[in-house]
Amino acid sequence: MSVHKEIRKVTTHVLLEMKLRGEKISMLTAYDFSMARLVDEARMDVILVGDSASNVMAGNETTLPITLDQMIYHGKSVVKGVKRALVVVDMPFGTYQGNSKEAVQSAIRIMKETHADAVKLEGGKEIIESVNRIISAGIPVMGHLGLMPQSIHKYGTYVVRAKEDEEAKKLISDAKLLEEAGCFAIVLEKIPASLGEKVSSELKTPIIGIGAGGGVDGQVLVIHDMLGITQEFSPRFLRRYHNLAAEIKGAVGAYIEDVKSKDFPNDKEQY
Repeated sequence: MSVHKEIRKVTTHVLLEMKLRGEKISMLTAYDFSMARLVDEARMDVILVGDSASNVMAGNETTLPITLDQMIYHGKSVVKGVKRALVVVDMPFGTYQGNSKEAVQSAIRIMKETHADAVKLEGGKEIIESVNRIISAGIPVMGHLGLMPQSIHKYGTYVVRAKEDEEAKKLISDAKLLEEAGCFAIVLEKIPASLGEKVSSELKTPIIGIGAGGGVDGQVLVIHDMLGITQEFSPRFLRRYHNLAAEIKGAVGAYIEDVKSKDFPNDKEQY
């Protein structure tokens, strides 16, 4: 029997057990109570309150504009809908880079105000001081390497990362630094599959991929992308499990039609 079917609440320790047993970890984003409850009831292992809320919820072009207060609002909403999954909240841009004291204060606020289980930070060596401080405050940290959307202006493009030897070596050394610091898991985004598999095999820490191939310990997608609510985004790693955009537009269109034609409400739908 798989680990995740036996347990009532997924913890950081459970993820480690899953890696040891070779059971893949499922992870999806959620940003509100209703969606989080559905995702949790479907028995998701990890729910990420992603700073991708900046894109899919607020309509921004990048993840950079979202604030700590907004992330806390989304985090609180999600936690209320979750009984089983491990809930991780992204620390937004500007709340941990370059100032480890501010980083720990931001992380404490997230944990106290959302009641989430952990936080996630982007970066390796550059932010290791913040990672160390947050973990020493007793807060579990999930790392994030490869394509780091908060650094998009540095890259200037969303292309695959770590294809060259130098960047691949840095990614491996950053992953090991994060493991030594005590990160309970690391997300690898948009890197060659062979590199994802190498990192996963060399580290004890569970590695969760988004466009990092099948050789890692788990997968994560943005829920609006995999459900087909967003349509303008089609990277190779994205599998659409639904075309909710068409279904929602169809339902809304039918409602408009029924209102205009006076079919809604009918006799049974009024008091």
